[in-house]
Amino acid sequence: MLVAGWMSGARRRVGGAAVLLLVACVSATAATIPVAPGGSIQAALDAAAPGDVVEVARGHYRGNLRIDKPVTLRGVGRPTLSGGLSGDTIRVVATDVTIEGFIVRDSGDSLLAQNAGIYVQPGADRTVVRHCDLVYNLFGLWIEKANDVVVADNLITGKRDYASSQRGNGIQLYNTRRARIERNNIGFVRDAIYVDVSHDAVFRGNRLHHSRYGTHYMNSYRNLWEDNEAYYNRGGLALMEVRYQTVRNNRAWGNSDHGIMLRTIQDAVVENNVVAGNARGFFIYDAEYNTLRGNLVVDNGVGVHLWAGSKNNVVDDNDFIANREQVRYVGARDMPWGGEAGNHWSNYVGWDRNGDGAGDVPYEANDMVDRLSWRHPMMKLLLASPAVQALRLVGQQFPLLRAPSVVDPAPRMQPAHPGWQAWLGKQFPVKAEAQ
Repeated sequence: MLVAGWMSGARRRVGGAAVLLLVACVSATAATIPVAPGGSIQAALDAAAPGDVVEVARGHYRGNLRIDKPVTLRGVGRPTLSGGLSGDTIRVVATDVTIEGFIVRDSGDSLLAQNAGIYVQPGADRTVVRHCDLVYNLFGLWIEKANDVVVADNLITGKRDYASSQRGNGIQLYNTRRARIERNNIGFVRDAIYVDVSHDAVFRGNRLHHSRYGTHYMNSYRNLWEDNEAYYNRGGLALMEVRYQTVRNNRAWGNSDHGIMLRTIQDAVVENNVVAGNARGFFIYDAEYNTLRGNLVVDNGVGVHLWAGSKNNVVDDNDFIANREQVRYVGARDMPWGGEAGNHWSNYVGWDRNGDGAGDVPYEANDMVDRLSWRHPMMKLLLASPAVQALRLVGQQFPLLRAPSVVDPAPRMQPAHPGWQAWLGKQFPVKAEAQ
């Protein structure tokens, strides 16, 4: 047994040494191929061997590149590569391609052909795109059936003079695994990040703005959304038909419709997000078995719009502050929210006699008057009238007239976010260019 163990260890050491030797040989033989202004980048790519670096000097280059071997395409001084408003400016065919340091612009505008600044076609695994400006392209990046792709530290804008429906998306992911989309600034496209059937990915530190959706996201599982900022869109984060998501520490503010949409979603954790100044903070539709905790929902038209069988969720330790309507709940029976911590509601009028920090009477988000005003919007003109106030009182005194509501049995008296005032007044500006 000792001999067998020693032999196994020896084989591992020999195998590891062989891998290191192979890496050293590849590094020793890798070449740097320079391209000066007026030179041909495609010719340099064609002449390169796997592992080589094609290094392009500052200048303006025109052409539609095809990268069909594992090389690094590196810009020095941010050279500009124009696709001449035709096709894909760069098409990546091979695995292990890195593109960095370029201004990539002027793709074609065919939605049918999915023209992109950088098109990563099926099988081009481990493509890396970083520190690039992708501007005036139909799609910034189209990534299809390519795994372990990294897109980081890029500026991506679209064809701003096109109507929203005629633009492409900033980053399009389809049928991928383990993508890392980090620290990109994306705006003036149709959807900043469009994700479909893509799993085990990380979306972190992106700024998503002036688009239809900050993210339009469907049929994708086990992904992390963290520290992203979505603002001045129609919708911030739209997460639909998904499971096992972690959505934390994001900021969705100033969107003309919703901040965060949770539609047909299960088994997700949505925590420590700021949702401020949107028409609707959270829009929750057909959502079950999710946990919402530690979120600040402040100064929205409607804090949470909840309906269509959204139940069996844990909603606890959130702050609902200064929303014109805290919750718009459409349901046939009461919906219990709040657990060990309880949620804070800025319009709670109960009391805390024993000083334990929890209200002594439950908080109810909606009553009969709310239901009538949703059905007959003109009724809002009379909300301050004595007749409507009397109707509220009657509804409270006679349970038969009571409307189903979100009920928090022991609401927290004080907010958990001491700096919530900084998020007041973040509404969508009239002149903003949301698409």
